[in-house]
Amino acid sequence: MNRRYVLISPCRDEARFMKRTLDSVIVQSQAPGLWVIVDDGSSDESPAILAEYAAKHPWIRIVRREDRGGRAVGPGVIEAFYAGLDTVDLSEFDYLCKLDLDLDLPERYFEALMDRMEAEPRLGSCSGKPYYPHPETGELISEGCGDEMSMGMSKFYRVSCFEQIGGFVHQVMWDGIDCHRCRMAGWLAQSWDEEELRFIHLRPMGSSQQSIWTGRMRHGYGQWFMGTGFVYMTASALTRMMKRPFVLGGAAMWWGYVRSMALRLPRYEDREFRRFLRRYQWMALLKGKAAAVKRINREQTWEWKPPTACIAEEFIDQT
Repeated sequence: MNRRYVLISPCRDEARFMKRTLDSVIVQSQAPGLWVIVDDGSSDESPAILAEYAAKHPWIRIVRREDRGGRAVGPGVIEAFYAGLDTVDLSEFDYLCKLDLDLDLPERYFEALMDRMEAEPRLGSCSGKPYYPHPETGELISEGCGDEMSMGMSKFYRVSCFEQIGGFVHQVMWDGIDCHRCRMAGWLAQSWDEEELRFIHLRPMGSSQQSIWTGRMRHGYGQWFMGTGFVYMTASALTRMMKRPFVLGGAAMWWGYVRSMALRLPRYEDREFRRFLRRYQWMALLKGKAAAVKRINREQTWEWKPPTACIAEEFIDQT
């Protein structure tokens, strides 16, 4: 199988972190065929840094967007991602990765992910695990992400899977909806906490550019939008209260969800998806996440269509 992959990186005012990411990708054991970096209206030194690296590495392409007036995590990030994707012919690649520019990746990161995908044909989306440095000691701390999700800051996809599920939703919980849609279609989504796949997240997940409270509240709204049930959300928030930042993070998540429910904010319109999600969540509450994912993956096996089968169906439809 070919190992041609493309990276797409939305960024805005990432001068503080981006050199770490740029340098860690340049020294990868298997380099990308193309890296599209979308400068989403940066006002710091980001454009100059990107121009410097693109001049040295012809496989780095910079797409410049005009300033849209403020950082918009979720919809804004995905809009920038698609601005980059629109410049790419995905038929030339086997794999696609949405990669943030605030990461430090191990040297074999992408090679290791492709190894796992080649070993498991149903694996549609995957990633390693994020760690962040303690602000005082520098000790690396796990962000405590579940194995059933590929991480949004480094979301590696088989192109055929990405196209089959319809890509990303333009909303905050895009990086949760996509993994559940993978399982609906019979694909597997996974992440691993192994040394060659652990990466440093220089800006901790959910911290927001404003505060931890704002970031976690945004997550709570995202859970509401996705279709998460109240009981599951409450259990999830209580569990999060026992992790750093203690109490605060879980409380903010729960309040973000309840506030969204009280305001009757819009939800993801796919009712079949929401039924699938609720069924999984009840199963996870009763039997644990690992058992729930294992059962869902087993039950959805018949839904999986290998890329060759998808191509054959498209050919039949066209004729």
